[in-house]
Amino acid sequence: MSPRESAARLSVLVRHNTLLMLREPGPLLSRMILPLVFITLLRPLYLAAQGRTAGTEQAVVGTLVTFSLLALSISGSAILTERLGRTWDRLRGTPLHPAQMLIGKAVPVFAALLAQQVLIVGFGVCVLGLRAPHPILLLAVLLSWSCTLLGLGTLLGVLARSMGELSAAFDIGGMLLSSVGGALVPFSALPAWVATVAPASPGYWAARGLHAALTGDTHTATAACGTLAGVALTCGTLASVRLRGRSGRLVAL
Repeated sequence: MSPRESAARLSVLVRHNTLLMLREPGPLLSRMILPLVFITLLRPLYLAAQGRTAGTEQAVVGTLVTFSLLALSISGSAILTERLGRTWDRLRGTPLHPAQMLIGKAVPVFAALLAQQVLIVGFGVCVLGLRAPHPILLLAVLLSWSCTLLGLGTLLGVLARSMGELSAAFDIGGMLLSSVGGALVPFSALPAWVATVAPASPGYWAARGLHAALTGDTHTATAACGTLAGVALTCGTLASVRLRGRSGRLVAL
């Protein structure tokens, strides 16, 4: 297959999956609007506990990590819907490479995940007075975190057998990874054992990287980006392997 033909097929897949997402905008809109309501209502609690600067930062970072983890539903359902709709078998009969299939679904989902995070940070900066003096560093963390979410969601979409199973995975898993990662509540207010297990949560590295980016700690932010990229690569590789048969073509799931 020539690069031009491959690019043309990929472009068709991206447009198709974008249209599918826009035809059912409810989940996407809820993931965009609810975080803003959450920040507005709970920010006074953070301000009372941590002061204006630290409280605003904690409110924005905690909300971003929590609701972006809940947005795993967007990524996972993009694949699971194909399987439940029996269109997956049709794709198996085409010359598509598993990587093309994943990229075609990944591009619009990645854009949605990144847009959600930019919206939350933008709301924090423009409305709540969040200080973000290092936008390039912050963008690097957001891109790394979006890749991680994309990998996690894809893996869930490949492994889940029903929408109920997928919903339970991202609801329970999202809140667990966010809470254990110290996104919503600072470690100083959590049991001591949480800080010990927290590095096992991607949410921990996302929150750590965001705090570092906001304060200009390049070393910590870079380490967080590297860890998140590793998680994304691992999840993406596992999903790709699950999609391959012995011949390298898409398999039935």
